[in-house]
Amino acid sequence: MDSNVRPETMERITTKEMADAFIDEQVKAVREQVGDKKVLLALSGGVDSSVVAALLIRAIGKQLVCVHVNHGLMRKGESENVIEVFKKGLDANLIYVDATDRFLNLLAGVSDPEKKRKIIGKEFIEVFADEARKLEGVSFLAQGTIYPDILESIKQAEGKQAVKSHHNVGGLPEDLQFELVEPLKLLFKDEVRVVGEALGLSHQMVYRQPFPGPGLGVRCLGAITRDRLEALREADAILREEFDKNGLAEKVWQYFIVVPDMKSVGVKDDSRYEGWPAIIRVVNTKDAMTATIEEIPYAILHHITARITSEVKGINRVLMDLTPKPTGTIEWE
Repeated sequence: MDSNVRPETMERITTKEMADAFIDEQVKAVREQVGDKKVLLALSGGVDSSVVAALLIRAIGKQLVCVHVNHGLMRKGESENVIEVFKKGLDANLIYVDATDRFLNLLAGVSDPEKKRKIIGKEFIEVFADEARKLEGVSFLAQGTIYPDILESIKQAEGKQAVKSHHNVGGLPEDLQFELVEPLKLLFKDEVRVVGEALGLSHQMVYRQPFPGPGLGVRCLGAITRDRLEALREADAILREEFDKNGLAEKVWQYFIVVPDMKSVGVKDDSRYEGWPAIIRVVNTKDAMTATIEEIPYAILHHITARITSEVKGINRVLMDLTPKPTGTIEWE
């Protein structure tokens, strides 16, 4: 049987007991696969890579080397949080790389979503490879691949049009021929969270907002500019802060803002003011294959709108996306 195909008899992991059994199985498998060699992990700080990191730390300890690349498309405070949690909290071997200018210079003027994803993915590989070449004794590459990623890849292999390119590390240069370690590749997102909690990760970390590999690059719609990217980052931070304050963060699977490359006329300080719209997207899902829209009280939406339009430079409207998946995807790009 293809190791990338989830067996029909495989039960969903829904309890700590089931998660513990899965962890024991994967720890054993990783130790057998890796031996005394080192494993390199691209650690974004998202749920999938965080759970992989925790699992591998349990399995092989200091043999794991984590690399966090800040491509300049992170949410506000994201990279700082990764350093705090993993380097200081979990005592992980963590290498931090600030490659903001490198990425944003390459993305200047690029508006096609797939081209943006490919540029980000290719450059991520280049930055990651540069760091890998500085290390000795690394034979394995760990990835936070989960089953929805595999399903999209299968579709593409069958000649069907993929929904989007995925950002998992792949296509490394020939001088870096690593064997892959993908302990979560047959799990759906809800199962990954159960496993994360069983590994002892905090509830806040395990249920943090999912974040795509290309980051804000696929939420700053069209050609990315630094000023619009910064407006998006600040608006998104306000949304997350208000959801936390109002107890919505635990009720919603994913909530975020996109800012398109278009402006409309507004009024600010009694003067004409052209600005971008901030579009709120709030969805619930179990497996990321389908998604429904979560209703948000109007009072909270009005408050979020007031804060974003008054506090974020360049934003003059706030809109709400009410489209489920299908017909829409969870992300806009």
